[in-house]
Amino acid sequence: MRYRKHYVALLLFSALVGLTQCKKNADKTPSEIPPDPKTVAEGKEIFRHDTFGDEDFWSGLLHIDKAIAGSANGGYGSGVSPKTALAVGLKVDAEALPKEVVAAIQSGTIDLDDPKTTLALLKLNAVVGVKGTFNDDGSMKTIGITCAACHSTVDDSFAPGIGKRLDGWPNRDLNVGAIVSLTNNAKPIADMLHVNEPTLRTVLSSWGPGKFAAVLFMDGKAVTPEGKMAANMIPAAFGLKDVALTTYTGWGDISYWNAFVANLEMHGKGTFVDPRLNDAQKYPIAVENGFGNTHNTPDLITSKLLPLKIYQHSLNAPKPPAGSFDADAAIRGKVLFEGKAKCASCHATELYKNPATILHTADEIGIDDFEAKRSPTGKYRTPPLSGLFARSKNGLYHDGRFANIDAVVEHYNGALKLNLSATEKKEITEYLKSL
Repeated sequence: MRYRKHYVALLLFSALVGLTQCKKNADKTPSEIPPDPKTVAEGKEIFRHDTFGDEDFWSGLLHIDKAIAGSANGGYGSGVSPKTALAVGLKVDAEALPKEVVAAIQSGTIDLDDPKTTLALLKLNAVVGVKGTFNDDGSMKTIGITCAACHSTVDDSFAPGIGKRLDGWPNRDLNVGAIVSLTNNAKPIADMLHVNEPTLRTVLSSWGPGKFAAVLFMDGKAVTPEGKMAANMIPAAFGLKDVALTTYTGWGDISYWNAFVANLEMHGKGTFVDPRLNDAQKYPIAVENGFGNTHNTPDLITSKLLPLKIYQHSLNAPKPPAGSFDADAAIRGKVLFEGKAKCASCHATELYKNPATILHTADEIGIDDFEAKRSPTGKYRTPPLSGLFARSKNGLYHDGRFANIDAVVEHYNGALKLNLSATEKKEITEYLKSL
């Protein structure tokens, strides 16, 4: 009986603790409630390693697995060596490398010019965002890509392109066009876009590092009215917890865009329904291919969207490196940011949370409306600024039109007639670099 009393008391104590915790959580907004660690871990695994069944596209249709292997390893062409892979922006997770492999790389006994070494790295699951499956004889069976291919990089702690993962950071070195161009079967994509193969390859080669033209495969517009290639910068996936819309032009929330990309860009197998894509005039390619009403059985995507979102929302924006900005100037820049420069009239935390206040017309921000008009909203989303240093490489804004933060500040000084002095502009720049 004594032990039973202790057991009952323990149950009552546990219930009381649980009720207390529930009361604490009830007093918090949903964004303040800590996510379940198991769900975060599940989302992390999905983000890093789940291909959503896209191997049928990357291997079955484009034969990228054969291009990587090369003719000497059962594929075609010269193959893709580790040096070539790094040159097109692919990254290697140093923490996935066994000690003996690390030692061999350091000593130079592993040939980084041999595609066979790339296959070995894929077998170790060490190539960030690229997942290979292999036959019993060791030959590559299929290749697929994951969210991490575009939305992770590494810290280069081992060597350039090799280091610890930085999930959520945009891979602004990744040359998506060059990777897709490895295919020996470009005709299906060219036919879908109603162009010939040489034209398609010219478009792919024009994107360059850190860019991808997602909407091209909806509306077929490869260039702007001015003749510039219409590709956008790969965005960050960190710091989005309280941000209502996650794309440059506000297509939808983070789960919407994850579903869009997983189904229509990665070519995974899931369900995606968006009646807005059934507009034949605006999205002719989407209508012809039924992209607005996509269904696959089994659905390998939809059940994973919640843990994927929870993991992405757990990724806080990184802090800038010490010494990378003038701290005193940044303090003065913050005052200008919130006052004379009017930056906070758009870039305020509460405004990010509301779909109505996070969107702005092209006229409001002083740029053309080409990309905005391609979206269902017709507007541009105000981006959060935290971790700006980690997503500034190769240009700022949706299309990288501004080379650096100074150019953005200069743009608004003119567009909004702020009359900022050279010193004030510099101070605002230092503040933005500090975020």
